[in-house]
Amino acid sequence: MRKILIVDDEVNIGLLLSKFLTRNGFIVDTVTSGVSALECLSKVRYDLVLCDYRLDDTDGKEMLVKIKESYPSTGVIIITGYSDIKLAVQLIKLGAYDYITKPLYPDEILNTINKAIETQNALNDHKAHNSSAEQPKEKATKQAYNQDSNFVAGQSNASKELLKQIQLVAPTSYSVILTGESGTGKESVAKAIHLNSPRKDSPFIAMDCGSLTKELAGSEFFGHEKGSFTGALYTKIGHFEMANGGTLFLDEVGNLSYDIQAALLRTVQERKIKRIGSTKEIDLDVRIIVATNENLSNAIQKGKFREDLYHRFNEFSISLPPLSQRGKDILVFANTFLDFANQELGKNVLGFSEEVEECFLTYNWPGNVRELKNVVRRATLLTETDEIQLKALPLEISTYAKASAIEVSISKIEKPRDLKNAALEAEYEAILKVLREVNFNKTKAAKILNIDRKTLYNKMKAINLDT
Repeated sequence: MRKILIVDDEVNIGLLLSKFLTRNGFIVDTVTSGVSALECLSKVRYDLVLCDYRLDDTDGKEMLVKIKESYPSTGVIIITGYSDIKLAVQLIKLGAYDYITKPLYPDEILNTINKAIETQNALNDHKAHNSSAEQPKEKATKQAYNQDSNFVAGQSNASKELLKQIQLVAPTSYSVILTGESGTGKESVAKAIHLNSPRKDSPFIAMDCGSLTKELAGSEFFGHEKGSFTGALYTKIGHFEMANGGTLFLDEVGNLSYDIQAALLRTVQERKIKRIGSTKEIDLDVRIIVATNENLSNAIQKGKFREDLYHRFNEFSISLPPLSQRGKDILVFANTFLDFANQELGKNVLGFSEEVEECFLTYNWPGNVRELKNVVRRATLLTETDEIQLKALPLEISTYAKASAIEVSISKIEKPRDLKNAALEAEYEAILKVLREVNFNKTKAAKILNIDRKTLYNKMKAINLDT
């Protein structure tokens, strides 16, 4: 099992993090000072250190340098109570995997931790590659972190077509562009392609281009040598080199600056890199999968994305359908996420009530698969019975379904053909339409409708939509 050391002088935060991570399958130790942390590190091999930036006896930067000097195979994430871009850049250049600001959100921190450990494992495997004694361990590690793609295959026509395209392109070496709305599961599809390819036993490395600054880009993509610039206290392996032999997934690639795109184009064309500060060329054998929720063709026309780089990536493209177009597959996803939530929370919720299933099938899911997963996790946490009931769902989802039912009922009622009834029907339809648009935020709806909240409540009550 993966081991994490939490270093935070706020005992309550350390305790909460420890309980949460333990429930998610980690072995966790917690200390409140830098001295105690270094003592633990001297006795136990940790996969990751989660360190608060401000400690009573030191700070996160000093701890990061000490950990990377003495325990380079251990990943580090720094946590702080305030956001400072310059400090974030400095910490990542010094070797931190990421820099997270409080308040901490469970989904975000769990995702960051998993990616940090995956990346560090790939880096450790890379360093051990030429040691025959380490080869069995390398293979086992790669297989362990490549097994879970979280990809769920549905039965709708849209899902069947998606699966067909994954199976078609996976065995090839083609670069792939994944397009789709935010939350449709592009990284899961990328992992599914990797796991069904001849590269499945080699690293899958994911990189978020959306948060990549110009200052960090070269180091993150290509790595750097110790002493190559101020603050480069150790040699860093870049994401391309870590993914060598495997797959590199570049998420939100449309957010890359034009300068970064030019450097990336050279690498993709030549299949070679040089670490910053090095003259040695490193040959690459990397499959590239990129994802975007933007229209790159439009970005090309506006001069925001290089057309030559686009064509290098676009050897094959897959468009991921929004969740609202997957029909009853929504329930397949929901039950899968229920299994995940039960395992995570140590619960045994068996399923969903008919009302909840109807809500799931009626709601428009603007956040797609990611939103559904979060809703199911939250509902599982709140449920103390065998079935998830309507009251465990967020209000906007249950109200949305109720509104749809009322709208259908209104449309079926035969009304006298007079102006008064026609005006009332139009008014109800306008209220329902606006409420849906703002996900049933009544303050926003009242503002758009140009009425006060009390008037809106009364009109909602008149059509049995009061909540």
